[in-house]
Amino acid sequence: MCDSTLDIDRLRRETLVAWVEHYATIGSTNDRARQCAAEGTGPLPLLIAADMQTAGRGRGSNRWWTGQGSLAFTLLLDLGSLGVDRRWWSLVGVAAGVAVVDSVAPRLPSHSVGLHWPNDVYTAGRKLAGILVEIFADRLHAIGIGLNANNSVSDAPPELKDLAITLRDLTGACHDRTDLLVALLGNLESRLRQLAVAPEQVGQRADALCVQHGRQLTLQIGHRTIVGRCAGIASDGALLLDLPAGRQKFYGGVLLPEGG
Repeated sequence: MCDSTLDIDRLRRETLVAWVEHYATIGSTNDRARQCAAEGTGPLPLLIAADMQTAGRGRGSNRWWTGQGSLAFTLLLDLGSLGVDRRWWSLVGVAAGVAVVDSVAPRLPSHSVGLHWPNDVYTAGRKLAGILVEIFADRLHAIGIGLNANNSVSDAPPELKDLAITLRDLTGACHDRTDLLVALLGNLESRLRQLAVAPEQVGQRADALCVQHGRQLTLQIGHRTIVGRCAGIASDGALLLDLPAGRQKFYGGVLLPEGG
């Protein structure tokens, strides 16, 4: 069994975080971030990490499975402290996705790792990580990331066994979660700082990593259903779909399962 211990002192020493909260079990790290934002708990950036979530959240009503050995955390921060203008907030989620890819790809040399708009990281045709970005009072951002690290799909709920994948399943080895988190936080800081000076480069990198290029996608926006062929991710983070009326940008919505 893989050791799941996080080195909190190292995280504070080697990353941008000013304070760390670590829980063996928590409902949701994003929910805790919301509480901290409301109460003004601790200095920022604040890292909230958990070994197990009982109510991990994705976009909308989706839930995130946090198996034993996975890496689940939320970074609560003021993007203004990194110089990120409000105009580029739409890119925060894809910047986080790029950071995850940058962090796990070196650990998966035999696999292609890419982005599934708007908030997932995929490899081997399955979901490796998910991202949830929320904005709270005083414009604080909570960047929640769930990465399937040392957990195994064999322990996942039945409905996820064919949809998810983990680093351990792909490599047959345990991965140091502190090493992973240090690398991920470093890459995330780099990509967020890039938003402050060259935001279009983040969008371009996300587009290059998009695994949906050329696929027919069905996007649900409220009661409206849009079907089009994916033309990638725009420089501002929008999904590009080629429709009968031409190419259009979409900044939100829910992608329905392909083929359904």
